[in-house]
Amino acid sequence: MNQSPNDRAAIAALLTRHDRPGPRYTSYPTAVEFSEEVGLGQYEEHLARADALGDAPLSVYMHLPFCEERCLFCGCHVIITPHKEKAAPYLALLEREIDLVAAKLPHRRKVSQLHLGGGTPTYQSPAELDRLLTHFFRSFEAVPGAELAVECDPRVTSPEHIDTLARHGFNRISFGVQDFSPAVQEAIGRIQTVEQTEALMIRARERGFTGINVDLIYGLPHQEPASFERTLETVIRLGADRCAVYSFAYVPWIRGHQKKLDEADFPGRDEKFALFGLAREKFLAAGYVPIGMDHFARPEDELAVARREHRLRRNFQGYAVIPAEDVVGLGISAIGDVREGYFQNAKKITGYREAIEAGRLPVERGVLLKGEDALRRALIHELMCNFRVDKRALEQRFGIDFDATFAEDLARLAPLVEEGLALVDDEQVAATPTGELFVRNLAMCFDTYWREKHESGDTPVFSRTV
Repeated sequence: MNQSPNDRAAIAALLTRHDRPGPRYTSYPTAVEFSEEVGLGQYEEHLARADALGDAPLSVYMHLPFCEERCLFCGCHVIITPHKEKAAPYLALLEREIDLVAAKLPHRRKVSQLHLGGGTPTYQSPAELDRLLTHFFRSFEAVPGAELAVECDPRVTSPEHIDTLARHGFNRISFGVQDFSPAVQEAIGRIQTVEQTEALMIRARERGFTGINVDLIYGLPHQEPASFERTLETVIRLGADRCAVYSFAYVPWIRGHQKKLDEADFPGRDEKFALFGLAREKFLAAGYVPIGMDHFARPEDELAVARREHRLRRNFQGYAVIPAEDVVGLGISAIGDVREGYFQNAKKITGYREAIEAGRLPVERGVLLKGEDALRRALIHELMCNFRVDKRALEQRFGIDFDATFAEDLARLAPLVEEGLALVDDEQVAATPTGELFVRNLAMCFDTYWREKHESGDTPVFSRTV
């Protein structure tokens, strides 16, 4: 069976069989394996090992969690308050955490990637952002060509925000749109106009931003093909360099506010997939290149170039071409990836505050890679990013016999090969064009943690794979 990724009838049949809960693999092991048994002592040890690398640049994620109001679709870790003065104490704590981390990295102060996420980073005033970034860059230095990126909500972002970020060297900006349809916006509690978004995109271009991304979501209440097509055409007209088209993760057992959404208003499974199929068709027709499982980029964009050269990378900040070997997380709930260990900060501001005021790094839980974790992480990472695993490269890197090491995994993959979703030969394991749409399913074949939990009946609840 070897169907085209645009053969909707064949894809619908595959969807019926393979759309199931599964990890997105922003990490491996995934966050469900994090434990409070991994904490401050291990984090400090891993930071010391990272510091020993000297000038090797870091990647830094900084979490600014505040929003004026809650969007009902949101799955992020946020703090909702219209009273902006309440954020000032948090910014002071964040500056102190920057100092604590810097003290642990006296020889490793260069960054190749800085990402401000949230929440809504531009909830903070331009003056507050200026102070925070000035403080950060006193301790850490951006290397030439560093990717400095920020997530923005067009409803609260001003031209002055754009100007402030540009002065600090920011060159990438991501605007949350989700859908321009008034009916969808009303249902999810996020009213914003095309004009708001367009004006900020123009301002960013004028101030030297070289990468503009737009985030869309499919599967939201009241979405239907005609209106979503208009949203897609608008985004393409606005000239976004990249666009992320995420599947709506309906997880009310984790995000209680999502219970306010009426499931009867959601598009059905086949309708939902048709929305993504429409997005794929529109972006490909406009000349964009598919990146990973849910992104599209203009062919001259560095992500598209990296995909062609099989060197696309991915970390907690998303797809990238210049990530560092180590990621430091700053702020509540932020996750770091340091020397084969994942470390997550306290999720509640009370615990975060107590640690910082006591002069401690606020790490609360994590997981250390063991056994075959590093090997499997490398394989899953290549599959998720580049849709292809070079067997010989992995054998050379880890000193293994690929087919012998992954015999059970390849047996689990075999039915997906039969269905035309993957190719396996002497040199590679690769997703077919159709298999790219189901890449999370392919990756799950190599995930021993998922296997153990799935077969024991103790399966964590993830968002659906498509």
